[in-house]
Amino acid sequence: MNEIPIMRRVMYALSSIPGVRVFRNNVGVAKYGPACKTCKHNSRWVKYGLFEGSSDLIGFKTITITPEMVGKKVAVFVACETKRPAKSSVTPEQDNFISRVKEAGGIAGIVKSEEEAKRLVEGK
Repeated sequence: MNEIPIMRRVMYALSSIPGVRVFRNNVGVAKYGPACKTCKHNSRWVKYGLFEGSSDLIGFKTITITPEMVGKKVAVFVACETKRPAKSSVTPEQDNFISRVKEAGGIAGIVKSEEEAKRLVEGK
């Protein structure tokens, strides 16, 4: 089983948590456009996504601050790196991204199921 079905199930599960929104973060490079026949311009490479090592799913969890900022809401950054249940490891870049998000006060981790993702985001 590849990671895409797991990622889709995780996205669906997290969408059931009030105030949580995650988005797919595809990272890579693709050739854009055909070569122009009249002016001889070639197609070009286009990078997409945040950067190498950034998590598969990124988003936020809305929380309400108490007492000194009563009523204000804050979006806490969320990053989920989805992996297959067996034989899956993170790259050094992915590990670094997860560490930096946690150090900055965000929620980040490796998830292999919907249940793990919910526990991570809900802090359980």
